[in-house]
Amino acid sequence: MIEHRPFDRLGAADHGWLKARHHFSFGSHYDPDNIGHGALRVWNDDEIAPNTGFPAHPHANMEIITYVREGAITHQDSLGNKGRTEAGDVQVMSAGSGIRHSEYNLEPKLTKIFQIWIEPTKPGGQPTWGAKPFPKADRSGNFVIIASGFAGDKDALPIRADARVLATTLKAGESAQYKPGKARHLYLVPAAGKVEINGISVNARDGVAIRDEAALKITALENSELVLVDAA
Repeated sequence: MIEHRPFDRLGAADHGWLKARHHFSFGSHYDPDNIGHGALRVWNDDEIAPNTGFPAHPHANMEIITYVREGAITHQDSLGNKGRTEAGDVQVMSAGSGIRHSEYNLEPKLTKIFQIWIEPTKPGGQPTWGAKPFPKADRSGNFVIIASGFAGDKDALPIRADARVLATTLKAGESAQYKPGKARHLYLVPAAGKVEINGISVNARDGVAIRDEAALKITALENSELVLVDAA
């Protein structure tokens, strides 16, 4: 099953300083038939104006991955963590038993992010935060695991979920393969470019929900950048 969700049909919100598209129910965009995809609960496509952002607010029992597409995001939280994550880099926050954080675009230009929330395997635990660069050249032509709940994925940022977040860049004409395990929920979004997934054409920022496919063949029709979640 491959369900293509075009960008212009996603839920939308315009707060002036924040323009968002919601791949799943979020905030004022409520769709009881689209609460999530397996353990994946949120995939927001956010554009944040310069010198604005999300003031301090709480979270608990959620794994929150921020994939920076353009610009940079500056994080601060109630544990004393501070950090600036720029395009090509990734940050992960395990909200655990509870944490407050703020996320601001302190840059002179627009910042664009994917905000991805995944349910943890169990509630509670000490909250944590971390960030790491993932140079695009290192993931050219191959999926690189950028966040993972599996101990063997040592180069990935750790999350407390039965899930992986992966990314790749493909030049026009290049292909990548991905073979999921049985009963997995996959969700793929091109951050840029245009691809074909098992014969289905997918544009930048479209969503693709995938289940019960033995293998994926992804061919770039243009130079492309992709993010994939593989979750229980």
